[in-house]
Amino acid sequence: MFIQKEITLKPKPRGFHLITNEIVQHLPELKNIKTGTAHVFILHTSASLTINENADPSVRTDMETYFNRAVPESDAKYYEHTLEGADDMTSHIKASLLGSSVTIPITNGNFNLGTWQGIYLCEHRNRGGARNVVVTIIGE
Repeated sequence: MFIQKEITLKPKPRGFHLITNEIVQHLPELKNIKTGTAHVFILHTSASLTINENADPSVRTDMETYFNRAVPESDAKYYEHTLEGADDMTSHIKASLLGSSVTIPITNGNFNLGTWQGIYLCEHRNRGGARNVVVTIIGE
């Protein structure tokens, strides 16, 4: 079985946000998959996806802090691509470092994530707006 859906995620402020439940809510077909794989791909170049801690929100805060130190907006003066502001090129760099997709195993109708794992939307823009992801499920 092959399923592919484009999902529009609710707008979120800059930061790292758990979106596992938001994605699952759009995938009622997931319950019919005994064994498979879900590939989640974001259709943007200034936001990214990753899998990490889903219980303690301080992890998400610390991730934002780390990436802002690693790719500071104060360095925007060194970039040419800043037409949309100081968070423009820095967002593209952060998105490239984290990546545009995650792959999750499916077991008995559920994402087979670890006990403390969740899917993050990493919003790198100050006002990124709604984000679209394509979910492709292959399974039986």
